Amino acid sequence: MSIDEILAAVTPLDGVLVLRPGPGDGSPEEAEGDVFLYVAPDGVVPRTQPFATVVTKDVPGDRSSRLDRSPDTFRVNVAAGTAGFTALVGRGPREEPAAGEPAPDAVDTVLAHPVYGSLGWVSVVDPGPRTEATVRDLLRDAHARALARAARRAGSAPL
Repeated sequence: MSIDEILAAVTPLDGVLVLRPGPGDGSPEEAEGDVFLYVAPDGVVPRTQPFATVVTKDVPGDRSSRLDRSPDTFRVNVAAGTAGFTALVGRGPREEPAAGEPAPDAVDTVLAHPVYGSLGWVSVVDPGPRTEATVRDLLRDAHARALARAARRAGSAPL
């Protein structure tokens, strides 16, 4: 699964805003090349967290996925929520990692996000045949939850 395939899976969904920071656009340099997926029906980046991200490089404080091992390596991160996280990882987000839990650099494996796992985020380094369907489901579910939150904030029915 490529970054373009991930984007193709989410861009048709209602209200999705794709933010791709690049040189000279005022974004922090460490965000360049990454992708941030928001629900923003008005096309304006909201003051909320994205529902998913794609990161293409290691940054200070988050090097355990070893994204620098190849120029094509990336990690998709998705807000799975407590129930989704628990179902996929086999423990609650705030529980300590279980013995034998895969390392954060395992490829094509659903993992607790190495930094935001305690908040119910999961990640997949280089999603492939084992995780493609799960990643697509995760993205749809995270989008649906973000859409419902945006509607509640707006005081209206789902967007």
